[in-house]
Order: sequence, then structure tokens, then C-alpha cells
Amino acid sequence: MRRALLLAFVAVHCLGHTIIAETRVAAPAGTGIVRPEILAAFKAFPKVKVHQDGEWLWVESNGLPDHPMMIGITSWQQQVALPQAYTGSNGWQIPIQPKVAPSPIPLHNRFLRGAVALAANGIPIFNPQNNRGEVSQDIGELDKWGGHCGRGDDYHYHIIPLHLQTTVGKSLPVACALDGYPVYGTTEPDGSALRKLDDCGGHEDAKYGYHYHGTGKTPYVFTAFHGVVTEAEGQVDPQPRAQPVREATSPLRGAVITGFAADGDNAWKLTYTVGGETRSVRYAVIGSSIKFDFDNGKAGKTSETYQRKEGGGKQGGGAGAKDARPPRRER
Repeated sequence: MRRALLLAFVAVHCLGHTIIAETRVAAPAGTGIVRPEILAAFKAFPKVKVHQDGEWLWVESNGLPDHPMMIGITSWQQQVALPQAYTGSNGWQIPIQPKVAPSPIPLHNRFLRGAVALAANGIPIFNPQNNRGEVSQDIGELDKWGGHCGRGDDYHYHIIPLHLQTTVGKSLPVACALDGYPVYGTTEPDGSALRKLDDCGGHEDAKYGYHYHGTGKTPYVFTAFHGVVTEAEGQVDPQPRAQPVREATSPLRGAVITGFAADGDNAWKLTYTVGGETRSVRYAVIGSSIKFDFDNGKAGKTSETYQRKEGGGKQGGGAGAKDARPPRRER
């Protein structure tokens, strides 16, 4: 019988890092207590909020990481990263007591919609394959941090974000799969060399229980769910829903994203090059509206404003609003 693990830890802040001194004791299964290492990983990011109800660990975030985004993408669908309301009943749900599946549940060509895991910073992790079945990392769709924006202008990763180890350290997971098992980095939680992984991309450990590992190379995420998950309409269920404000945009061939930065309160600017020309998109959240300002180079400047509501909805635009994004018609 598998055992639940309890972790007592003391956090010491030193030179901007949190050091976790830990002792572990076994707890009987059925206690309804989340694995403390999972809880500690999420709590390492102050903007992420967690609570539990005995069955689920609820994780809330705004869907935006603290690190830069989008830089380095060479295959871009012209989506941007908007704040998402992953809160309340639309928060992330992770089972507190994962159940071992009768057999591994493969990710390959399945679960091509939605997330398969949640990073410790509150950012969802999708299947390495995009919704067309292509491996996003291999075709230039991902930024330097392993993420990009989906059709709902929602930022997410398609690889395990190993860079989060600089915040959580090696002793804590960088993510948690939606079956409830933690995902560690390229070493074992005690810092020792990575042991052989099973067909799911994880393994059992007498001290740390079952867990997955990210390795930074193909297949980029664990290969199968070790635990029970419910699949509905091509994704793990339940999980929150992104809230788009506009229709999905189309690819812009030849575009390379070169910059991304905050540009005022709740405003950001994305810079890219295409055809030897530098262009940009500035967007700002103003109450319930999102205003986009497009610098399309020789094609001119245009603006659009959308009202935030489920499913999106165009509110207006300014001069040229009807043809406000001419580059998006390029194929």
C-alpha cells in the first residue's frame, strides 16, 4: 500500500532564496492532507493562492508568470498574454489523494486540449504536442522559457519549466500533474542523480512517494499519467477555462518575436520583426476592456478595443478597425 507523506519544514531566507530544511514522516493513506512538498512549491510564488477542501487542492493565479514571455518565438499565431481569471470556481483543481491508474494513460496524441499539469508559479503546462499534433518545442512555437500564448490569449508552457528550480530549489517540485503527482527537475529531491524513469516518466520512491521528472529534452513532459484522470472532449476534466476577448488570430509567417516588456500599469508591449521590418503590439487592460495598439510598420498603425467577457466580443476600434490587423491575413 502506498503511503502519504507529511513534511515538516522551516523556511530560511538567505540572499533572496528560500532554503527548505525538511523532515519527513509517514502518514496513513486517507488523511485528506495534500503532500506538503506540493503545497510548499506553490507557496514559493507569492502571487499564487492555494486552499484545500479535503478532496482537492485549489490553486488560483492570474495566468501571468514573473519572467518575460514570448521572446524567441519564430512560429507565431499573433496571440498575446492576457491576465486570466483562474480564481474561485474557475481555479485549478488537483486531487489531494491521487489514485494509481490500472495502466498508464499515454499523452501522445491525446489530451491535445488544455493542461496536463500546473507549474508551481500557477502557469498551466500543456501536452508537448499542440492541438495539431505537432511538438511545439520542435517547430519554433515556444519562447525561451518553454511557453507561448494559446487561442484564448492565454500563456502556458509545453515543456516542464525547469527554470523554476532557481526559485523552489531541487528539493521541491517545479510542477504538479493534474493526476495529483508532483513533477521534479533533473535530480532526485535529495539532490542525488536522477534514477531510471518508468514508462510514465516518473518512479516510486520509498521516501518521496511516486513522482515525475522533467529532463529538458524530448518528450519534454512526462509521457503518461501514472494516476487516474478523467478525459472529456480531449482534455483532463475538471480544469479552468481561459476567457478570450477576441477571435483567435492566424499565423504570421516569417515573424520573430524579439522583445516583450511591461509598458505601464496593466499594459505590455510585444515587439517582433517580419520582412526586415520591426513592428509591435501594445495592449492594456483598462477596467473590463482590453485596448490593442498595432504598429504594422509600412502598413500603418491601428487600434482595437475589446470588452472582456466569456467568449470575447469586439467593442470598437478607431480608424481602420475593420482592417485593424492586416498582417494577420498573411499565410
